[in-house]
Amino acid sequence: MRGLSRSSLAEVEERFNAVAGSADLGALSDELFAIADLLDREHGLRRALSDPSRSAEIKAGSVRALLAGKVGEAALATTEAAVSARWSRASDLADVLERLGVVAAAAEAESQGTLDEVEDELFRFGRVVAANPALRRALAAGDAPEEGKRQLLSDLLGGKAATASRRLITQVAVHPRGRSLEAGLEEFGQLVAQQRQRYVAVVRSAVELTDEQKQRLATWLRTSYGRDVHLNVEVDPRVLGGFSVRIGDEIIDTTIVGRIEEVRRRLAG
Repeated sequence: MRGLSRSSLAEVEERFNAVAGSADLGALSDELFAIADLLDREHGLRRALSDPSRSAEIKAGSVRALLAGKVGEAALATTEAAVSARWSRASDLADVLERLGVVAAAAEAESQGTLDEVEDELFRFGRVVAANPALRRALAAGDAPEEGKRQLLSDLLGGKAATASRRLITQVAVHPRGRSLEAGLEEFGQLVAQQRQRYVAVVRSAVELTDEQKQRLATWLRTSYGRDVHLNVEVDPRVLGGFSVRIGDEIIDTTIVGRIEEVRRRLAG
């Protein structure tokens, strides 16, 4: 998730994939999130379990002694694999476990046929928060009780959002791990999209796009990028006309505002 070693990540993902198939994916997601949160809180434990000078066997044994009987076998095996791998930073250990918690939640949504719904709900909730300063303050307050945030999210999302959406939004809000709420939701949204090996495009348009326009745009992007693209469409009257598309760090800008800015840059140059 934040510059994780590719080889180490691949090793842990391989172990995760081997054990997740027979697990309760929702419970697995919750347990991996809880272990990541534990490592964030207990700095001494995190340093000990990520220390490259200690053998993988000793660290895995420590994890089993600490967690056996408290989490399921899939979460335990995944954590053992994570502490046995080598990471450049101690914080990478919690990062990889949280990442796999997101993957487990996405896999649960896919098995329930709600993956598209989860992608949309993560995006929409991020926009709701951005447009509601009071809600953003309530969820971002570092001194606010964890249970209070959970209750607020339950009141807002209960019965209105998919199970995986509620799980992921709660994790980001209650355990931001140095991210803004919006950044965390976007990060999780990208991981959910990867469950189907597709990109996420954030589209800004002055008016709501019709279903036909969305389909044409999605087809064009799929042809251009060689992969399916999920569209998150944001109506923003400030763009004046046209639309912009952001996929990762790439931006395609056909808006009037974008054209004006391009003319200004050329004149300034």
